Amino acid sequence: MKFSTIGVVGAGNIGTGVVTDLVLHGINAVAVDISEAALRKAEAEVLKNIRFAPMFSRSLPRVSPEEAVRRMTFTRDLKDLAGCEMIIENVPERWETKRPIYEALDALMPPGVCFGANTSCLSITRIAAVTRRPEQVIGLHAMNPVHLKPTVEVIRGFHTADRTVELLQALFDQLHKQAIVVEDLPGFVSNRISHVFMNEAAFVLQDQVSTAEKIDQIFKQCFGHKMGPLETADLIGLDTVANSLDVLYESFHDPKYRCCPLLRKLVDAGHLGRKTGRGFHLYPNA
Repeated sequence: MKFSTIGVVGAGNIGTGVVTDLVLHGINAVAVDISEAALRKAEAEVLKNIRFAPMFSRSLPRVSPEEAVRRMTFTRDLKDLAGCEMIIENVPERWETKRPIYEALDALMPPGVCFGANTSCLSITRIAAVTRRPEQVIGLHAMNPVHLKPTVEVIRGFHTADRTVELLQALFDQLHKQAIVVEDLPGFVSNRISHVFMNEAAFVLQDQVSTAEKIDQIFKQCFGHKMGPLETADLIGLDTVANSLDVLYESFHDPKYRCCPLLRKLVDAGHLGRKTGRGFHLYPNA
């Protein structure tokens, strides 16, 4: 199956990356968000991504701004998704936010449309349970920046059908991405491991063992990581990291997922990382 139009719910960092990836590969995107300002920012960010994409990856197609604009629709009305062949949801990692969206999508979309829950922690089985199509709900954990990452963690919920996995793989084939399919427990593979890593780095900083710069430098220079743990947290968004840790702590009741007080303090201060210009590091050009 070849997809022509995909719905994207949530126009934050990840949703913007999803729209960018779709547009670069000739697929129309209908992006929905409750905030008009978020939609305008997302459109500008997609156009910037389109312009610079060939500089970061020679394998990405070249798309003119005019062509990109023709492939994108930005709206605040979920009803504009009615003609989409699949939905990819990217709203914040809070159950009270996601649940009503899935209930609304389930009532709106035709029975054959699958829902891809772009989440790093929440149970796909739990999300699917609020719909009348649990076999057509699947998880995907796309990493930032989405259009530059060749691989996506895909999560099979308790009821997810083989056909749904195949449809998502068909979409990824169009996007020239690989899917690594894992089973459904909160945090899956990547976040159960990476968030302990980032959280412990925050504790090391809080305990004044070292500076943020030196902590990241050790992991880049000694272990060959492209980014250090605190830089990675800044890229993801410290609010997203804290929310994910809260989900993991609530799910497993394991103290290793207790959010570092310094991380929480930065979130409360509005210092969320790259997107606000300050997190564990400063980003003066953000």
